[in-house]
Amino acid sequence: MAAKHKFYIIAGEPSGDLHASNLMQAILDERSNTDFRFWGGEKMNAIQKGMAKHIKDLAFMGFLEVVLNLRTILRNISFCKKDILAYQPDALILVDYPGFNLRIAKWAKKHDIKVYYYISPQIWAWKQNRVYKIKELVDKMYVILPFEKDFYKRFDFDVEYVGHPLLDEIAKFDFSDSRLSFLDRNQLDNRAIIAVLPGSRKQEVSVKLPIMLAAVKGYVNHQIIVAGAPTLSKEFYASIDDSVSVIFNETYEIMANARAAIVTSGTATLEAALFKVPEVICYKGSNISYSIAKRLIKVKYISLVNLILDQEVVKELIQHECTSENIQLELDKIINDENYRQMLIDKYNELEEMLGGGGASKKVAQSLFKTLSKTTK
Repeated sequence: MAAKHKFYIIAGEPSGDLHASNLMQAILDERSNTDFRFWGGEKMNAIQKGMAKHIKDLAFMGFLEVVLNLRTILRNISFCKKDILAYQPDALILVDYPGFNLRIAKWAKKHDIKVYYYISPQIWAWKQNRVYKIKELVDKMYVILPFEKDFYKRFDFDVEYVGHPLLDEIAKFDFSDSRLSFLDRNQLDNRAIIAVLPGSRKQEVSVKLPIMLAAVKGYVNHQIIVAGAPTLSKEFYASIDDSVSVIFNETYEIMANARAAIVTSGTATLEAALFKVPEVICYKGSNISYSIAKRLIKVKYISLVNLILDQEVVKELIQHECTSENIQLELDKIINDENYRQMLIDKYNELEEMLGGGGASKKVAQSLFKTLSKTTK
């Protein structure tokens, strides 16, 4: 039997938990004799036990929020370093989450620990000078967006484009599960659905959800469903009006049955597009965080849909434009204007073609073992 491999994986957010869990499974498919220790969530824990820290303890968002929680973050970094040394992995696999992971990568380099990075930090959006640090600290970078390989090439850093892992995740979704069974098990009626996806962090949901819900108050011929974040408790959503349903752990089912969606910026914007759901994108943070970000961010759009297509296809309502009135105006268009809806869906199809043919997790797993075998000879 081949020697046992040990990987230490750090994912700090729900999307990272999802993609890291699929990578863990792909690694096990390649070499079943592999152990993991990780920072992540329930999806990773379902693949193999070995959790060191849960993502619910890690979700700090924005400049101000990070400063306010700095003591906790520093404690987490200290614990992480000790835990990695105790585990003695063959390699460290970092999944996005750059503020934390790049600190750990710098420390790992000093301790001669191999560092693989899956899902590049969005340094093309801001802090582009981080690319020099990444070149120095990361042994291999796997990117999932088509324009990222060219971005890194400008800095003479050869990265591997593996395609977007969401293609595989959505391909696994059981579309044969009927709309009727989804409605029945969640005690919903037969009206068209408006999906509300306010994010996964307490700070962002607290700010955006009230605005989103105010925007949909007049849609009495639709039923409103909020996708509950796995990192937040049911009690957190307790103040929501009884006419609104909060459903946990069925985000893809919600999207598959939605007529329209209100989505906070992030991975969910791309998920909605791949489910062919017309959407409006909303972002609102603290004024301090937003004013700092506005000075630093170097991209034209905040949603992955628009960034990949390099044009504003889905409407983005950012900070002061993120009002219930503006959301409602765009919702009216995407619900009632069939030509507008068809334009969005045509663009979504174009987007899907740009994201590669799938198999991202398998490509990364195979590359990991190939690279490790070269370095251990």
